[in-house]
Amino acid sequence: MTAALRRSAVLLLRPLVGGRARLRWTHLILGGALLMPYWLLGTVIVGPLVGSGTMFSGSLALQFGAFAAALPIAAASALFPLARPLSVAAARAMCGLAEGSLADGPARSRAARVRTVGWFTLHVGLGGIISGMSLALPPFAVALLVLPLSPALRENRLGMPRVFRHDLALTLAPLAGIVSLVALAACAAVAGALLARLAPVLLGPTPSDRLAAAERRAADLAVRNRLARELHDSVGHALSAVTLQAGAARRILDSDDPRDMEFVREALTAIEETTRRTVGELDSVLGLLRRDDEPDTGGGTAGGALSGPTLDALEGLLAHCGVRVAPTVEGEVATVPEPVSREAYRIVQEGLSNALRHGGASPVTLRIALSEEVLEITMENPLPGTGPASGPYDRAVDRAVVRPGGGRGLRGVSERAMLLGGRAEAGPYGPLWRLAVTLPLPSEGGAR
Repeated sequence: MTAALRRSAVLLLRPLVGGRARLRWTHLILGGALLMPYWLLGTVIVGPLVGSGTMFSGSLALQFGAFAAALPIAAASALFPLARPLSVAAARAMCGLAEGSLADGPARSRAARVRTVGWFTLHVGLGGIISGMSLALPPFAVALLVLPLSPALRENRLGMPRVFRHDLALTLAPLAGIVSLVALAACAAVAGALLARLAPVLLGPTPSDRLAAAERRAADLAVRNRLARELHDSVGHALSAVTLQAGAARRILDSDDPRDMEFVREALTAIEETTRRTVGELDSVLGLLRRDDEPDTGGGTAGGALSGPTLDALEGLLAHCGVRVAPTVEGEVATVPEPVSREAYRIVQEGLSNALRHGGASPVTLRIALSEEVLEITMENPLPGTGPASGPYDRAVDRAVVRPGGGRGLRGVSERAMLLGGRAEAGPYGPLWRLAVTLPLPSEGGAR
């Protein structure tokens, strides 16, 4: 029976003095501390009206008048945008709220500021009341508990009321002290629960906050998708080229033909150059990812500039791409704006990767044509099995194992073209596989 009573007492007292209740009580005490400057200013305003010469007088009119005057002043100060982040931080830490139920950032819209004013006023108001009760009731309750044992306290005129000189009241004094402590805990628990219930309503995200958060998430997702495309194109191309060249070199490594040994040296050189270039690009992309994981300072990930190779580096790509390329360039590619040039480089890189995966030793014809309005990229290679293989390189490559799979490359090419307002087409064209991309160029007055 004793254990059952103990469990029942714990269940009854947990809502009043449990861990969550103590945190909420602390949150209310914080509200009372925030009220103090406003209350002191209120005493200065109300003191002359009630004829009180000092703020520490025992006049109830002064105390409650100062409290009433402090609340509008506190409400006015809550109009500042930074009032909401401070209130949200305290409520999130001490009210035991669900993740994501409160808004982040300053209150920008009128509705958000009005809600913040309501919350701050309620917090400091309830906090002031609970703080006053927490200061006054515990000493009073302790005095009631020891009253039957202290004749001096009973006889002290500045001590307990005269009613406690009667025997019945004296006997019930300890019970009254316990009840007053329980009442204090109950009031604090109810006030804390009320604040916790109203916090998502008054400090939760407004429709404008949700829209801003959705825009930030969309911008972050767009940048991360772009980083994923960069990794896919750069590393995917490098793996395809290195796999093909290494496999081809391995198959003719034991040959005594000098031409074969020369090919092995060329393949190893190409592998070295390809991996060195790719490691540099990989470091650049991973550096951007690491910066994305740092705390947002207001710009978001979308504000970061994404760098990468441009058409100026095309010669190095074609020299060590693992496939024979016959390039034709019409126009000065150095004049192409950097965003377009960067995407064009990646498109060519992915087209070469696609040719490596599916065409093996088939040569690739590349045409880049620049006009005043558009940049055209056309890549063609024979379909598998339609082109003759000749020479040690072609024979070795045809037997080498090229990286299988993929499936995202051509879609990435289309996405890159669409982001710039262009278009991309890929598919069989007679005995050839053709990739044709058109990228519009900004006008002279546009951003470059």
